[in-house]
Amino acid sequence: MANEWWRSAVIYQIYPRSFKSSSGPVGDLAGITSKLPYLKSLGVDAVWISPFYPSPQKDHGYDVSDYRDIDPLFGSLKDADEMIAKATELGIKVIVDLVPNHTSDQHPWFQEAISSPDSPYRDLYWFRDGKGENGEIPPTDWTSVFGGPAWTRVADGQWYLHLFDSSQPDLDWDNQVVRTEFEAILRFWLERGVAGFRVDVAHGLIKDRSLPDWQFHWDMVSGRDQTDIPPAPMWDRDEVHEIYRDWRKIVDSYGGMLCAEAWVTDDARRSLYVREDEFHQCFNFSFLASPWEPDAMREVIDLSYEVNGGVGAPTTWVLSNHDVVRVASRMGLEKTGKGPNGIYATDPQPDFELGSKRARAAQLLMLALPGSAYIYNGEELGLPEHTSLPDEARQDPTFRRTKGEEAGRDGCRIPLPWDSTKPGAGFSPTGDTWLPQPDGWERFAVDVQESDPNSTLAFFRKALALRSELELGTSTIEDHSEGSVLDYRVGDVRVLTCFNDEAPVPSGWRVLLSSSPISNTIGADTTVWLTQES
Repeated sequence: MANEWWRSAVIYQIYPRSFKSSSGPVGDLAGITSKLPYLKSLGVDAVWISPFYPSPQKDHGYDVSDYRDIDPLFGSLKDADEMIAKATELGIKVIVDLVPNHTSDQHPWFQEAISSPDSPYRDLYWFRDGKGENGEIPPTDWTSVFGGPAWTRVADGQWYLHLFDSSQPDLDWDNQVVRTEFEAILRFWLERGVAGFRVDVAHGLIKDRSLPDWQFHWDMVSGRDQTDIPPAPMWDRDEVHEIYRDWRKIVDSYGGMLCAEAWVTDDARRSLYVREDEFHQCFNFSFLASPWEPDAMREVIDLSYEVNGGVGAPTTWVLSNHDVVRVASRMGLEKTGKGPNGIYATDPQPDFELGSKRARAAQLLMLALPGSAYIYNGEELGLPEHTSLPDEARQDPTFRRTKGEEAGRDGCRIPLPWDSTKPGAGFSPTGDTWLPQPDGWERFAVDVQESDPNSTLAFFRKALALRSELELGTSTIEDHSEGSVLDYRVGDVRVLTCFNDEAPVPSGWRVLLSSSPISNTIGADTTVWLTQES
């Protein structure tokens, strides 16, 4: 298993618009390349880069118009090659985002499809006649994940399906042309040296061709928001696995990996995506969405190992990404778990001190668990959610499609602070940022934290160094938990997490690392790693 690096890798997600800019208000590939040494010093094994393809940017790159190029907003293919080469030189693998469920409405295929009602390109998407006397009613009652109907009518009267924004028409994956095209796209990027792909909406490619009505709503990341509703005709269908078996053969031939973004709340169903001939990894959103409670956390950890172990797969832990409120803020809400889709200034505000303490405890617990782990950019700085964005600055289509009912995801996508002494906290040479940074953002800047041995950045560097040194990612795990304290043995390390209650440092054990300062007692909302005294 020496070459199966993905089983225990720590992977850092880069949201390119917000990571680092070498020019204007939007982050770019040259900015990423310039900060690869920083990521090397952090101790990550790989980076996953959210979409950088040509796009109208209606959903910030998840509406792709060309899968074989770079949007000029982010640079060029030459910049991509230089970034991959520099990362390889530093021993960092590069994983790119692939968006196969839908294209942009500006993709040449879709433009051909709407050019004529007789266009053969309509067969590559879900074009259907409407219901009603004049076809004025959408083909089904399906709703978009982003809010509103999942169908839009074109000038000639037909409707097309979009499970997300109307600018993101869904592809018909029962069409062999679509499958052949994406297999070629995989090879294109593997030939350029990428180490693998994170696959967007991996559970959504196949739909029930009979298009039955289904009046329920599907909640992003955590999956369906009810457990007593009938199976969805557009999500997590068994036929989707055939596609990934074909992809696995291609990716394996290059020594690469595949990671699924599958919003499946049933752990057993989610484990099907990581059978030995499909994905190498699948995000554990049950862990991300779990309330900060001992029974809930223990249940999701133990069940994850049970179901993934049943198919011989590692568990892929994650606490944050570009689609959810940042963990340091979610953990400070009265109700912990996945949290709302964004936070307004008029909403109940997170307790930042409490949220930060809990977040560090959760992160140290996560980084001790065998398997792979993902870190969202800025998580290592302890960044909170921006909860006071003015409405006129919001760009997430969710905000628009829900008519402001949901604040959307902009608050977790604020450009990162690098240098407290410069405008825009050093994000760009001009100080410009595509989303406004909140007041006081400079206090989280990298330069401030690098000079503070007790900073969140220093904490992450220590944790990742110890995780690697102690080989926690590939160790065995035993559960010795009792009551409100989680107690795991990971290899030779004892991992204790206290929630509401305190606990004494066990006799005969020495503290290696703690998420909060301790003496002889482990306080509430604290995780410690311990080793036996010799």
